Amino acid sequence: MEIIVTTLAIAPERPVSLWPAAPAADARRPRSQQTKLGASDTVCARRAGYLLHGRTPTDGGEKRKAILGTWLHAGILDAAREEYGWIIERRVEDESVRGHIDAVQLDSTTASRLPKRLRPALPAQETTVEDVKTKSTYQWDNVLRYGASEAELRQVYLYADLLASEGFASVKGQRQLARLGPVPVARIRFRFINRDNGEDHVQEIAYEAERARRARWWVQQVRAASTPEELPRTFQGPGISAICDHCPFRTACWGPLVAGRSPQSQLIHDDADRAKALAEYVEAGEQMKPLKERQKLARAKLDGSEPGAYGDNVLKWSGGNPTKADDVEAMVALYRRAGLEVPMAPDTAAMKAMLKDVGIPVPTRLDHDRLTTVSINVTANKKP
Repeated sequence: MEIIVTTLAIAPERPVSLWPAAPAADARRPRSQQTKLGASDTVCARRAGYLLHGRTPTDGGEKRKAILGTWLHAGILDAAREEYGWIIERRVEDESVRGHIDAVQLDSTTASRLPKRLRPALPAQETTVEDVKTKSTYQWDNVLRYGASEAELRQVYLYADLLASEGFASVKGQRQLARLGPVPVARIRFRFINRDNGEDHVQEIAYEAERARRARWWVQQVRAASTPEELPRTFQGPGISAICDHCPFRTACWGPLVAGRSPQSQLIHDDADRAKALAEYVEAGEQMKPLKERQKLARAKLDGSEPGAYGDNVLKWSGGNPTKADDVEAMVALYRRAGLEVPMAPDTAAMKAMLKDVGIPVPTRLDHDRLTTVSINVTANKKP
């Protein structure tokens, strides 16, 4: 009997994307699972309230940029630990708030109280709490001009205050550090990393106890609220604030987005609110007009200046390039070469011109799929 053996050809498995796995792994991180209010959650008062009250997030949002930032963040801190002996990713907490400090650089006196294996290779002159922030290129100019935001400052002041008042948390992996007790903090450092090109920018400020007290007071107000809705919205809402656009509680806070209507429109309840908003709109326009004229003059004066650094600012030029237009002749040639029929569409522009020349109105129809931009026009109310 003849035996026939066939080989089943199995197609090689296609490489799978990492992104389905990345959010799942991110959700298992200790920071993602903690239930106590975290210092990094103090971006917006109402959002912190939703977290503190255990509300279920109503929105997912795109997490890829945040996850990329987390991966870059972890790599930077690992390098600092291995090369300089920095204390990284250490937990601090009290009964109301918890945080994980990115890096602590101990001064030589405090470091000498640790076992030799835990002492930094390069002690700092003053004990410094450092926070690493990754930013995209479009945010970079604001970083260079203005440094850390109010929310970022509040977050790191909470870290520093917890370290100064409580010390390192007595948890597994940092018992020796906890034995130091409260660690006086002298400086705060932000290390901003451009995740698109690797550029970095460092901002250092002296630790101020008064600013730390204000950060603590902020947390106390959040904890004192009986519902999240009692707390103010820190930012201006979806469509205006990117933080609101990507907030996990966007719908809980602003309600479902209604087509053709801004979420902020729900802030108007009566004619008095409308009158106030109109007055604000006119006042802002009056304040902006002289600034726009001033900017227009400055732009005209700079016309023809060479790119370069001048004082506190860098001048760059963009644009001035030829625009691209469809090459109809080339497309016709390609169609004919391929043996395809060249479409003979009506010449709309020529037809409209002919009708206008002979005085016949050009026929139109309403296209309900394409709407014109809604503009606001405000004029002074001539009261009788």
